[in-house]
Amino acid sequence: MDKRFLIAWAAVFALWMAGSYVVHGVLLYSDYARVPNLYRPPAEAQSYFPLMLLAHMIMAGAFVWIYARGSEAKPWLGQGLRFGLTVALLTVVPTYTIYYVVQPLPGLHVIKQIVFDGILLIMLGAVVAFLYRGHERA
Repeated sequence: MDKRFLIAWAAVFALWMAGSYVVHGVLLYSDYARVPNLYRPPAEAQSYFPLMLLAHMIMAGAFVWIYARGSEAKPWLGQGLRFGLTVALLTVVPTYTIYYVVQPLPGLHVIKQIVFDGILLIMLGAVVAFLYRGHERA
């Protein structure tokens, strides 16, 4: 782990937490309120917040680690956007699709989750690529 990795990890962690708050705490807030029987009440969920921090720390570290190992000597922006899209297709799309299969969530709610979290991951891909620009593997 070098300094660049630690900086990228911290940046992605902070942006992912902030982005997740915007997506789930603002944009989808009313959607979650329509299905209260499927989620913990906010006060109860707050007691589990340390686990949310841990999960985002792990995701951010893995996200940066995978990018750092696979980046190529190509333009950083396109590479970052493709990386974010690939991670979204590997994680966000199937996860929310599976949730839709096993939970009685409204279809539009799931589509919003996929679109908003997908956009967030694409943006995070661009951020990590920016932070790693000039250090691609040949």
